[in-house]
Amino acid sequence: MNRRSFVAGNWKMHGTRAENKRLVEALLEGLEAPRAEVLVCPPFPYLAEIVRAVKGSAMAVGGQSVCAEASGAFTGEVAAAMLRDVGCTHVLVGHSERRALFAEDDTLVARKFMAAQAAGLTPILCVGETLEQRERGATTDTILRQLDAVVAVAGVAAFSRALLAYEPVWAIGTGKTASPAQAQEVHAILRARIVAKDATLGGQLRILYGGSVKASNAAELFSMPDVDGGLVGGASLQAEEFLRVVAAA
Repeated sequence: MNRRSFVAGNWKMHGTRAENKRLVEALLEGLEAPRAEVLVCPPFPYLAEIVRAVKGSAMAVGGQSVCAEASGAFTGEVAAAMLRDVGCTHVLVGHSERRALFAEDDTLVARKFMAAQAAGLTPILCVGETLEQRERGATTDTILRQLDAVVAVAGVAAFSRALLAYEPVWAIGTGKTASPAQAQEVHAILRARIVAKDATLGGQLRILYGGSVKASNAAELFSMPDVDGGLVGGASLQAEEFLRVVAAA
């Protein structure tokens, strides 16, 4: 089955208005109707400006996180409806840095997933294991626990309006990358879990790989049968590098 590739650039907490402007202009110039779907996720203060800059192009814009609550006295948080209001179409939920640095557990991630969909956003659910978990053979248990927590709350049908991203924590920002075979093994496990509940949906679900994706390894990673695109971090901050990743997808 042909699934369109999806490449998301997560800019994390980087960039200024001027730097973002130059980066977006370079990306727009180089994209020229890509066959892959392309999304950029800038920091919150720059979202509306980036949405205006990419309007009418093949590029979409998403948030890096979202509040589990729809509204209220939650100082510092950003609601899903707010993201949608400024023009976002997607949002990351459960990114490894949110789980590790901000203590977001599976229950909270599931609530964020639901909040995103309730506001009409497409959540990109991130799952992945640490080096310690991998070394003690807990990769499968970890990623399926993270996935199952969302399925239990949202139902498997919700994944018809979502994407899944596998990000081995040990390969994020370390220069290490899961081999194509390692990525494929985990992606196949994730897909099989969804297929067991809904074969058609499981076959259509796009699963992205996010662990030090760069131009030099993108083509080999994306050639794996269950790797449907990438969730790109550092490489998305360099226009030429990111465009080469998109081309590989």
